[in-house]
Amino acid sequence: MKKNIVFVIPSLTAGGAEKSLVNLLNTINYSNYNVDLVLLHKKGIFLSMLPKEVTVLDLNSNYKTFCKELIISCFHFLIQGKLSLIYHRILFFAKNKFQKNKAVAEQNSWQNIQKSLNKLPNKYDAAIGFLEKSSIYFTVDKIDAKVKIGWIHTTYSSSGMNYKFDMLYFEKCNAIIAVSPDCEADLKNNFPTLKNKFKTIYNIVSSTTIHNLSDKNNDDLLFLNSENSIVTVARLSPEKGIDLAVEASKILLEKNLNFKWFVIGDGQERENLEIKIKSYNLQNHFYLIGLKQNPYPYLKSCTLYVQPSQYEGKSMAIEEAKILCKPIIVTNFTTAKDQINNSVNGIIAQMNQESLANEILEVLQNKKLQEKLSLNLSKERLGTEDEINKLYEIINE
Repeated sequence: MKKNIVFVIPSLTAGGAEKSLVNLLNTINYSNYNVDLVLLHKKGIFLSMLPKEVTVLDLNSNYKTFCKELIISCFHFLIQGKLSLIYHRILFFAKNKFQKNKAVAEQNSWQNIQKSLNKLPNKYDAAIGFLEKSSIYFTVDKIDAKVKIGWIHTTYSSSGMNYKFDMLYFEKCNAIIAVSPDCEADLKNNFPTLKNKFKTIYNIVSSTTIHNLSDKNNDDLLFLNSENSIVTVARLSPEKGIDLAVEASKILLEKNLNFKWFVIGDGQERENLEIKIKSYNLQNHFYLIGLKQNPYPYLKSCTLYVQPSQYEGKSMAIEEAKILCKPIIVTNFTTAKDQINNSVNGIIAQMNQESLANEILEVLQNKKLQEKLSLNLSKERLGTEDEINKLYEIINE
């Protein structure tokens, strides 16, 4: 008899966790499982990549109204006589407006937004909150399931989250999944009384899928005609270090390096980054090219992949670049050594613009080093499709 499971995630916009979930959903054995999906916001470039077996659930009308702009939302609730929801909508706005720590704001405002959400009508064998914060809180508060699983895609200590708030929810989960051993160890350090709940499941990455998608035509003439092409795949948000990449590019330009750096992704820092790019006269060298549903032709054709992040859990983008055997440079964020063996299958730079620029210059000017890094990657076993079996074990315990 098939088991019924449900996944929860805010949306399927571009991001490592979102891509990881889509990969996982395309790996599940649907002869054994019925799968529902809750999207708190039904949007994202990965929507079209969901397998046909997955049922995306609609959330209730009060929640949809709650998500509208403040004035519109309160007006509709007023007409309906739902004064309590007006109160919670105003508090939700205030907490997110005035709390500078966005992670804590999302935690604190959950108690308000959840007032607009109904419990799911179905009962499940397993419910999985596939991203930290709201996805886990929804799983605990709004789903009736025999097994409840949370998923943390980052290094908890670097996330800015309030561990006391999460403790209340983690206690109610049967398991909390980390995406690397270092992330698991960090969770155990923050929640020592819950250490038996933490397990590692690597992000699912399909080598076959990535190679097939990388063979698609790339019609970006600017990219194809560039010498020393650098690619980064990341949200334009502070933790991804794109500002550091711009600073390093300024140094590379001063050293008269001919290069073009393409950043695939979008986010809240775009305007600030564009201002900095213009102020450094990098318009012909540093390009924010937005979201790409298929970034792999860029990765396959680039000279060098760079991940300048301040922190990561386990970067999907780095794993994908490894599968395509690209020379890789990363900054020395906490979990960098979990993915890169320095000077063997990639380079780990210090987290400053001088070090990053110097390492980029070294790799781009050293063809033998490029060949060495690519050759070593070609010898590694990099696909992680078998990780799905670890999830099956937790669901079936």
